[in-house]
Amino acid sequence: MRVAAALKAKGGDEFAKPGNIIEIKFVKGESLSLTASRLLALMILTAGGDAWEDRPHRIRKADIRRGHKGNERISDMLQELHRTLFAVDDKSWRGKKATLLFSLISRSKEETDEDGGETGWIEWEFTPDARKLIQASETYAVLNRQAVLGFRSNYALKLYELGALRLHRRQATWRGDMQALRAALGIPPDVYTDFAQLRRKVLEKAKSEIDQLAHFRVEWREIRQGRTVTELEFRFEPKGAPEVLETVDELDRHSAGRQARRTGSVETVTAGQGAIAAPPSAAPAIKQSESTFPSSGSIRFGHADLLEVARKHGGGWDVDLIASGFREHMGNRLEKLRGAKLIAAWKGFCEGWVNRRGRP
Repeated sequence: MRVAAALKAKGGDEFAKPGNIIEIKFVKGESLSLTASRLLALMILTAGGDAWEDRPHRIRKADIRRGHKGNERISDMLQELHRTLFAVDDKSWRGKKATLLFSLISRSKEETDEDGGETGWIEWEFTPDARKLIQASETYAVLNRQAVLGFRSNYALKLYELGALRLHRRQATWRGDMQALRAALGIPPDVYTDFAQLRRKVLEKAKSEIDQLAHFRVEWREIRQGRTVTELEFRFEPKGAPEVLETVDELDRHSAGRQARRTGSVETVTAGQGAIAAPPSAAPAIKQSESTFPSSGSIRFGHADLLEVARKHGGGWDVDLIASGFREHMGNRLEKLRGAKLIAAWKGFCEGWVNRRGRP
């Protein structure tokens, strides 16, 4: 919650989602739609460090609709959040193993009169069980708002959250059998029963979206008994600086043509051609320092933003050693980097440095 509060105060597109919420399981046969999953992410972003408190939270309907098509109704998404059940392992009153079933929100209000229609607000409260889970979470994932709203597959969004949660662990992997995979991604038991179909319809599509929109890449390994795939192991790796720049550029473009850009089948659609405007809260991230990366010398003095990124994501390595590697890696491209793209590329390089070399 401290991280969530800090990211909210900083502004921009990054927000923290508690690990306990990411890893809760869908009750058999239940799962959130893509639009409801996005709404939940925006709710957590909006609540920030106050999500665990027993109090109402509010968000403008206009900020929700930025991530959805015009004909989608917010009331439908709210109703879906109300009726979807989640499950966590718990203890009974006798101390025995038990499964706790609960919903995430207990009540909500949506302004529906003429003045509160498209320009109105919604208000909601998290359930006591959800608040308890949020408060007790000792892990978190830093997600990007534009990426969350850019996914077109709900399975890709769930795998993105799992990857962001594990990205900076000593072993950035997730492993589970078919039942665990379905529970984690919300795949109904009667859908994609053939693994070849599940691989094609779920895993390959999720990977292509994550590799395009996330700040990391995902790979998986199939573990077999005979010819049958019994388990999967996913590995998540930070992108290098050039790849991070490509991701930042893609997130700034209009979503029209995004799938075609993944396959390289059409010309690029540039931002500004009907692009969805970023919310007011995203402005600070775009207006970061416009100075370029210093071509030589230490970043310890006069470059507080770069120093903060290196200390946070550099794994304890000497910040000037990482800076020297960054200059060598970027070459002539370094002079053109500034603002949000510079910070994104620098952060990606720091994470990749630790991933390749481990901690000192």
